Amino acid sequence: MHWRRYGEQAALLDCDSLDQMSAARATVEAAAVPGLIELVPGARSLLVVAEPAVLDRVRALLDRADLARPPAGSPREVTLDVQYDGEDLAMVAHAAGLSEQDVVGLHTGTVYAVAFTGFAPGFGYLTGLPEALRQPRLESPRTRVPAGAVGIAGEFTGVYPRASPGGWRLLGRTSATLFDPAADPPALLAPGDHVRFRSV
Repeated sequence: MHWRRYGEQAALLDCDSLDQMSAARATVEAAAVPGLIELVPGARSLLVVAEPAVLDRVRALLDRADLARPPAGSPREVTLDVQYDGEDLAMVAHAAGLSEQDVVGLHTGTVYAVAFTGFAPGFGYLTGLPEALRQPRLESPRTRVPAGAVGIAGEFTGVYPRASPGGWRLLGRTSATLFDPAADPPALLAPGDHVRFRSV
């Protein structure tokens, strides 16, 4: 890990892996450091926003933490109902050497963790995708993916919160609202949450 100041009220922790970033985030959240303003996780980084003295306390906390054994906490669990009729379901099944039913069984049989959010408001990058379902993005991204589309790409699965271009392989769709600016909080998913998919 490498720690560097990022302006007067923030520091960026460059991590060696996604797991290390998730462990650092869980450690800081569990410590409930007074004066901490915000944590912004990324795929291999953690932005810590706070006054300089608080940043020093967070750095000291992480320096002595055993990130191989982060605090378990009590994550919130969200269940999303999915209709597995995605445009790429047959392609994913063929590439994995599985039946479409097996793909659905694997995708719904896992509890995922929201590692970080990005790409679009409310888009959570969910880790825990079974190895058998890990496939690359489409060679040619779609110009429009509908809101609620459930997809996979590499080690991640996720749900498009609104219509947008995208290159993930689509397994199905959910009617859940992933982002609502009028809600509190506006995003359904937050880093650290656990997510289950349920076939309907």
